[in-house]
Amino acid sequence: MTPRTAFFHDERCLWHSTPGLFSLILPVRGWVQPPAGAGLAESPESKRRAVSLLQVSGLMDELHLRSAPMASEEDLRRVHPGAYLEKFKALSDADGGELGPFAPFGPGSYESAKVSAGLAIAAVDTVLRRDYRNAYAMSRPPGHHCLPDQPMGFCLMANIPIAIETARARHGVSRVAVLDWDVHHGNGTQAVFYERADVLTISLHQEGCFPPGYSGAEERGAGAGLGCNINVPLLPGGGDDAYRFAMDRIVLPALARYAPELVIVASGYDASSVDPLARMLLHSESYRAMTRDVMALADHYCDGRVVVVHEGGYAESYVPFCVHAVVETLAGKRTEVTDPALELFEAWQPNPRVRALQRQMIEEMAALHGL
Repeated sequence: MTPRTAFFHDERCLWHSTPGLFSLILPVRGWVQPPAGAGLAESPESKRRAVSLLQVSGLMDELHLRSAPMASEEDLRRVHPGAYLEKFKALSDADGGELGPFAPFGPGSYESAKVSAGLAIAAVDTVLRRDYRNAYAMSRPPGHHCLPDQPMGFCLMANIPIAIETARARHGVSRVAVLDWDVHHGNGTQAVFYERADVLTISLHQEGCFPPGYSGAEERGAGAGLGCNINVPLLPGGGDDAYRFAMDRIVLPALARYAPELVIVASGYDASSVDPLARMLLHSESYRAMTRDVMALADHYCDGRVVVVHEGGYAESYVPFCVHAVVETLAGKRTEVTDPALELFEAWQPNPRVRALQRQMIEEMAALHGL
């Protein structure tokens, strides 16, 4: 019997290197001792450990583990202009470099990015062909900040837009919803589809986090895309209640109103309680619950077609438990794995006054979108 969930992973994605220019995102050399390795927060370790947990828990045995071909140049040029790709490849073929803010890369990163985009393409392709009910793409480098002509925030190619445009060319899909619950705003995905009605983009993110100072609640799309872009900026420390309430009041009603043929989740895990690049206090059960909600909606509107594409998440010891919860939910399986920090992180949630304020703000945003 074919597993209902495909898991796309390739070792070459983990070979993408981020030169040791910064500690996390702040230059500290000359003033304090840099961390071990002196690299960026976006390292392969959280992804490697997530895959390892899937294997040692036995969950990988319930999945179809696959790789995929690199995205072709034709695939990439559906989103990225040739001039950008040529500059990126030239630097990658040499010693690496940086073409946009907070997005350094090393030798060979161009090929790693093509593999990363290729995993997203294959995940979407197999779900649309109904080979699998759903799929997970362990894409790295991530993609949701990447603009058509400029990388940004660790993202070098726009993995999800590339996968969507390839799906449009191959399958004629015309209504795709992208739900981005990475803690940082999905500005790259938004930029690609901002004036289009064939893709609904929804971003749940920490207000003002990244891009620095960005909120975006009033940005609803433009032209033909007016109403097809929804931003839900959340207060730092909002925690599980903020995300669950935002899902109930905004995300799920918006998805139902749009009635997509496919739902793609840009799944960052940097909203977790111990992530070094944000302050949102989620835990593994938060991700399990949100995945379950998306799957239930997809069962009703698009025959269960859900693709999850990995984005951020920088707490190397905790990201694996969040990934595991999402993949368990996709596969409809539970293992013996327990989250050792869950009780602690549940105790860190905000008090009732903070929750009430955040809920009021979410209600105001829901009204903005007629929800």
